[in-house]
Amino acid sequence: MAASEAVAQLFCGPPLCFDACVNTSNKGFRRIQFYNGSSKRFSVRRWNCQRGESVGGLSADDGRLQTSFPVNGLSNVQNIELDKKLNNKNGGLLANRLDSIGAKSVEDEAWDLLRESIVYYCGNPVGTIAANGPNDSIILNYDQVFIRDFIPSGVAFLLKGEYDIVRNFILHTLQLQSWEKTMDCYSPGQGLMPASFKVCTVPLDGDDTATEEILDPDFGEAAIGRVAPVDSGLWWIILLRAYGKCSGDLTVQERVDVQTGIKMILKLCLADGFDMFPTLLVTDGSCMIDRRMGIHGHPLEIQALFYSALLSAREMLAPEDGSADLIRALNNRLVALSFRIREYYWIDMKKINEIYRYKTEEYSYDAVNKFNIYPDQIPPWLVEFMPNRGGYLIGNLQPAHMDFRFFSLGNLWSIVSSLATPEQSHAILDLVEAKWAELVADMPFKLCYPALEGQEWRIITGSDPKNTPWSYHNGGSWPTLLWQLTVARIKMGRSEIAEKAVKLAERRIARDRWPEYYDTKRGRFIGKQARLFQTWSIAGYLVAKLLLTDPNAAKILVNEEDSELQNAFSYMISSNPRRKRGRKQTFIV
Repeated sequence: MAASEAVAQLFCGPPLCFDACVNTSNKGFRRIQFYNGSSKRFSVRRWNCQRGESVGGLSADDGRLQTSFPVNGLSNVQNIELDKKLNNKNGGLLANRLDSIGAKSVEDEAWDLLRESIVYYCGNPVGTIAANGPNDSIILNYDQVFIRDFIPSGVAFLLKGEYDIVRNFILHTLQLQSWEKTMDCYSPGQGLMPASFKVCTVPLDGDDTATEEILDPDFGEAAIGRVAPVDSGLWWIILLRAYGKCSGDLTVQERVDVQTGIKMILKLCLADGFDMFPTLLVTDGSCMIDRRMGIHGHPLEIQALFYSALLSAREMLAPEDGSADLIRALNNRLVALSFRIREYYWIDMKKINEIYRYKTEEYSYDAVNKFNIYPDQIPPWLVEFMPNRGGYLIGNLQPAHMDFRFFSLGNLWSIVSSLATPEQSHAILDLVEAKWAELVADMPFKLCYPALEGQEWRIITGSDPKNTPWSYHNGGSWPTLLWQLTVARIKMGRSEIAEKAVKLAERRIARDRWPEYYDTKRGRFIGKQARLFQTWSIAGYLVAKLLLTDPNAAKILVNEEDSELQNAFSYMISSNPRRKRGRKQTFIV
């Protein structure tokens, strides 16, 4: 028996249908196709024939997870016109119903589109596809369920009280966790979560009249650059915690297989290596910025997600003898990671002046310029960009190199996860307000600032035709960042700026058909290769709207730093940073 089969059998047991679902001509599931006349495509759903009145255990009357399909091959608008004609013939019998139908709000349209993007497996919702554009001639992998892309969708469903799809997603992706060799005879580390998965229908072995549904994961074998995702497992832990806090159902995180999945992710991230730093060492393309953009090393985005996942995992790990060493390592890493990011990644006008006067080639334990940063690395744009009030965490730090670019997701999630101190968090938001024209402009929110241009762009991106200046990951504007901006603002008690950003997006995002990203410095053009009806653009907007309606709900995503961590960090700060090398210290929280 293969290792993966043994583990699935041990932890899941026979009642759970995670491996495949059979579809025969006589029993099991039936396949029904609905033709959408407005978009010229088929929508496929599966139901259990014995429970035809429900989908995934939800009845047709409970109002959840339902998709409104066109009738008789006509779109909603066409049916309304038909109703009007019938109404005239029948003396106004349908007047009341038609009066209640008005133009859909942006929010209503977003919910309809989000539900249309739901993917079903064994008759149950398990995620949302990346994009659902009706006129996409080249689908690529946008018809798959991406773990990072589903996070805003999952949060939206949680805030709406629709928990089943998130629970199914958590448990099904857990079964896809890496156990076997997947690429060129090399094995990804145990615990690696896939970047995405797809529901496939294949013939059933030994029976030509039957088919089965399987989940086909991608660990990076088919991705651009063939890079495995570092952030998938971190996002999975964050969503697992949010599910428990929002639904009140803690039985999922207490399951043996889920506890094992958490530990495997942690062990993969906490494994010893040649690296001397507490930050995670990763390669380009291993996160949301999935193409060559010069973020290899220790990018801020991964460190913020790592910190959040460590805090979230610590809340959920069951106290037992086997977890003691892991929790001890986790606590030590939290202290070291927070110290490194807060001390060495932080930059404001005061810090720029210090770097400007750095001495180089310093050797010994009492060096001030610990990473041999050359003052000439300070770019001209930074002097103009940095306001007198405010600051931010730089994108990356390596020997003799500081990436001074502002990366939005890393800074926003550093606020959400409490990786940044309260003072730093307010300073980051001060900078966003001061540089609104650069970071927000006509469409929230710049993924990074500034864009790589000229020779720098050619060298760092490899002349990437998709990451041209002020496009895609290279300075493009991504509406999905609205939800992270909103969570960060709510946490710091400054939600009015998030409201302003949401209203700005509402002016055109629906009219533009929910693009993946926008181009140009001000975000005025729809991205030249942007997918339309991008699911996480839709979900990011919905989460922002829901959180602004109920700010207390943001607690399911926020990590509050506890007093023990604060004390340990304060001790490290108060100690002389130039002290001689001494005995290694361990902080047990």
